[in-house]
Amino acid sequence: MAAHRRSAHRKPKQRPLTGSAARTAATLALAGAATSGSVTGAGAAPAEPAPTATQVRAKVDRLYHDAEVATEKYSGAKEAAATATRAVDALADEAARRTARLNTARHALGSLATAQYRSGTLDPTVQLALSSDPDAYLQRASYLDRAGDRQNGLLRGIRRQVSQITRVKARADQETERLAARRAELRDHRTAIRTKLADARMLLDTLTADERAAYESAADARHGGGPSHADRSAGRAPAVAPGSRAAQAIAFAHGAIGKPYVWGATGPDAFDCSGLTQAAWKAAGVSLPRTTYTQINAGTRIPRSRLAPGDLVFFYSGISHVGLYIGGGRMIHAPRPGAPVRIAPVDEMPFAGATRVA
Repeated sequence: MAAHRRSAHRKPKQRPLTGSAARTAATLALAGAATSGSVTGAGAAPAEPAPTATQVRAKVDRLYHDAEVATEKYSGAKEAAATATRAVDALADEAARRTARLNTARHALGSLATAQYRSGTLDPTVQLALSSDPDAYLQRASYLDRAGDRQNGLLRGIRRQVSQITRVKARADQETERLAARRAELRDHRTAIRTKLADARMLLDTLTADERAAYESAADARHGGGPSHADRSAGRAPAVAPGSRAAQAIAFAHGAIGKPYVWGATGPDAFDCSGLTQAAWKAAGVSLPRTTYTQINAGTRIPRSRLAPGDLVFFYSGISHVGLYIGGGRMIHAPRPGAPVRIAPVDEMPFAGATRVA
């Protein structure tokens, strides 16, 4: 009887969900409160229908694109935070130097006041009348006048230093506030990236093995082929570039083919899209800003018809993706999570503009 009761209370084993059942579960999980909080007097609202494989693939693409937009914003906020940190540090150093000069001036003023106190406080006319050597007294008096001038100069210098230190500290407070704001942006963008990538992975997990393979194959085709294509391309000689610097940038990008996409990465082992172009041109001795929306203004804008190897090519209306043009309608770029650096056609994404760096 006891054994019977134990077996009656045993929970049945749960099987992992795949295919349409998993898509239904993902839909409910992503919908969240929209489904759980929709109870009315007539009962719970019916569950939303499970998305089709096509809808899942479209949403995953959107999530990857949104994650890349957030990645560029993250990189911009990170660069701004680094700039603000340097400004705060520089202002702290300046305040310390000015404070040291202020302390030196105060010490000199104190020494001068002590010396004057020890010299006595007799009226100068009386001192002259009592002096046995008027010439020597007059010489000492001129020293006292100069000492007075020095004292006044020290006081003016102290007032100036105090005023300057006050201004420096005010600027430091402002930069500290900016730094705090940039760090808050970093946290927000980091959370957005991780959330979107996690949602994309969860949606991909709802696909069957065949559906997942079909999605990956289609995504690889859109972004220039799979890993085997990247491996074959890695040994290909770089396209001829119009200048030595452009050739060096392209050579670096060729050397990065096959390395993974990692958001926020600038090499040498992984890259995001703007991290790759920045690193490629850095290898050629040219400093580019960190993000796509700042890199597009880092050179001379050119029309698509005038593209030459080494030019930067940008995509989407928000300028959220960039690649390095290598000629023949192709570019080298870091496509997305799960897709390594590779050669791809320029027309695979909505073209937004191009810039010639050097």
